[in-house]
Amino acid sequence: MLAELCCKRRPGLWRMLAVAVFVALLGCLRAQELRGHVSIVLLGATGDLAKKYLWQGLFQLYLEEAGKGHNFSFHGTALTATEQGQEVVAKVLESLSCPKDVAPARCAELKDQFQRLSQYRQLKTTEDYAALSKDIEALVQREGLWEAGRIFYFSVPPFAYTDIARSINSSCRPGPGAWLRVVLEKPFGHNHLSAQQLATDLGSFFHEEEMYRVDHYLGKQAVAQILPFRDQNRKALDGLWNRHQVERVEIVMKETVDAEGRTSFYEEYGVIRDVLQNHLTEILTLVAMELPPDISSSEDVLRHKLQVFQALRGLRRGSAVLGQYQAYSEQVRRELDKPAGFLSLTPTFAGILVHLDNLRWEGVPFLLMSGKALDERMGYVRVLFKNRACCAQSEQHWVAEQSACLPRQIIFYIGHGALGSPAVLVSRNLFRPTLPGSWEEVGGPPGLHLFGRPLSDFYAYSPVREQDAYSVLISRIFHGRKDSFITTENLLASWAFWTPLLDSLAHEAPRLYPGGAENGHLLDFEFSGGQLSFSVQQPEQLVPGPGSAPAPSDFQVLRSTYRDRPLVTAWPEELIAKLADDIEAAAMKAVRRSGQFHLALSGGSSPVALFQQLAMGHYAFPWAHTHLWLVDERCVPLWDPESNFQGLQTHLLQHVRLPHYHVHPMPVHLRQRLCAQEDQGAQAYAEEISALVANSTSGPRRRMSLSLPLINRARRVAVLVMGRLKREITLLVSRVGHEPKKWPISGVQPVSGQLVWYMDYEAFLG
Repeated sequence: MLAELCCKRRPGLWRMLAVAVFVALLGCLRAQELRGHVSIVLLGATGDLAKKYLWQGLFQLYLEEAGKGHNFSFHGTALTATEQGQEVVAKVLESLSCPKDVAPARCAELKDQFQRLSQYRQLKTTEDYAALSKDIEALVQREGLWEAGRIFYFSVPPFAYTDIARSINSSCRPGPGAWLRVVLEKPFGHNHLSAQQLATDLGSFFHEEEMYRVDHYLGKQAVAQILPFRDQNRKALDGLWNRHQVERVEIVMKETVDAEGRTSFYEEYGVIRDVLQNHLTEILTLVAMELPPDISSSEDVLRHKLQVFQALRGLRRGSAVLGQYQAYSEQVRRELDKPAGFLSLTPTFAGILVHLDNLRWEGVPFLLMSGKALDERMGYVRVLFKNRACCAQSEQHWVAEQSACLPRQIIFYIGHGALGSPAVLVSRNLFRPTLPGSWEEVGGPPGLHLFGRPLSDFYAYSPVREQDAYSVLISRIFHGRKDSFITTENLLASWAFWTPLLDSLAHEAPRLYPGGAENGHLLDFEFSGGQLSFSVQQPEQLVPGPGSAPAPSDFQVLRSTYRDRPLVTAWPEELIAKLADDIEAAAMKAVRRSGQFHLALSGGSSPVALFQQLAMGHYAFPWAHTHLWLVDERCVPLWDPESNFQGLQTHLLQHVRLPHYHVHPMPVHLRQRLCAQEDQGAQAYAEEISALVANSTSGPRRRMSLSLPLINRARRVAVLVMGRLKREITLLVSRVGHEPKKWPISGVQPVSGQLVWYMDYEAFLG
């Protein structure tokens, strides 16, 4: 009421007074904010990562933020005894460096301030965490501050995460009104199941918004520039960034070093888990995601990244080529004390072909590649555009800005290699890009060529000041920018994408390569359809020498007998390829004979590789004349993930042109019920079969299955048996007769057809 009366009497004076009060209040709030104290606890402060990058990153944060009024304390912690840890940390702090634009005297002053704010303490027990929390509270109170928040950086092995998380949650959380941020380093699990377990464990102690999973590649300046570049050049890229214009995308990280000294880690993870599942996949999402209207919104960016995972087409064995440098097995034998004949199957090189099934990227190959002991160290993202031009003039007359015949490409050059520094390169025959003021246009040394073209063919930009990736990420953690980190949802989506491929490659023998420049063209690969293959098919002088144990790829398909029937045995890849070839040959023969082919397929995990092989590797298969039946079906709805038909749809049907009226799912779901006896689903399927083939099915129990009389009328029956766990069963079945009492498979005896067993070596030989 008082304010209302004042406004009526002296509106101008009141407005001035209100503004003054508002400014004063804002000033008080800012002053209060500036007095907020942030404690940063570095767990594993004496480790290699901390010594090489993290302490320097924390010092860089202090340089950037201390002048803005923020108050800090830095707590280095580890299991190392106090006196020894203090010595290690003191040496690290003494070695810290300032940016080039900071004067030496000023740098010395800032280092001294940072050292006085930093301390080391041993942190082992829950009581240690409680003592740390009390010390932080006492410091804040003594300095007359209020606590803004705490950052805990986990520079420790993942197996220690859960115990540390429990101690922080119970004894070292900040009080009400202060935030908590915990920073986690990869690896985040070994596969989808282990990642899920780790996420569940951490989720019981921390909220999702409190967790920051670090992929340091997202802090590299060229990678961090992908979204801003796309945003600032929306108009120019609008007609280019799609399947109509992009020929392919290459995402590459090459290393010259090998795995010496790290073989224990590499034996567990290998190159795909170490580099492709995280670094290169994250880059892929930045390139492929739909651009949100506001890229400063962390929530929008993370949501759009997740949509990329939902569009990724499942990987299969043919999506990958694998290599291993020749000295690797010897390094493993030496470092891990393996026997003389030990040969590792761990890949140190991988090329992966990825496709997205969405409107923007359908049909565009994304090629991911990484490896150790290669010819050069470099990383880049290369978007190569289609070029339909045909120029009459010779290349010597081409002008970079005008010629449509020159390659059109955009490259995010992550670092190292011929160029050295991070860069963004845009072909001059595309457009002149816009970049932020922190990037400047640069030239290069005379004669420098990149991707087959002189640097002068590109608009080239580099950052004015190069920054270490960890410095960038630590700053973003402090400011709460979640879009530069891996959420639980995105992490699990990535593992769900990669785990099936990793499982299928577990026993695959990688191609051996000598390393460095001697690799020549040995690791070059090419793609056709959905398959990758090495360009050089028969490597010379790279097979194991005399006395070496044979690798799986050295075995060929073998023929024998099992239960007096033909047996085909091989390693899984060759076995599946042989079975698919045999099915295709039978189909072609049947269609020539009668105009149609009837194929009944079983469910479960074993046939998945077969479905994928038929879908992607047999383009001459007469699908238009094929009827597809199910051998068995679970009593679940057809859209359920456990449904055999759903597996068939995912891995085969959606990839081939099979008339929909030739697909015959088992009717397990009638009258809104599952496998109800009175619905007579089995009888209905029997009648459907008899109308086109002959015979009936057995009654439903927990599943619906073809009957033995029908199976035994088939012209050819193939039994696929794969995996070490099947060894005991194959041994037992080899000894039983032909009565299908305990083992129904023993009753499979085609009357006028052929039964062939297909077993991989592990199922047959153990």
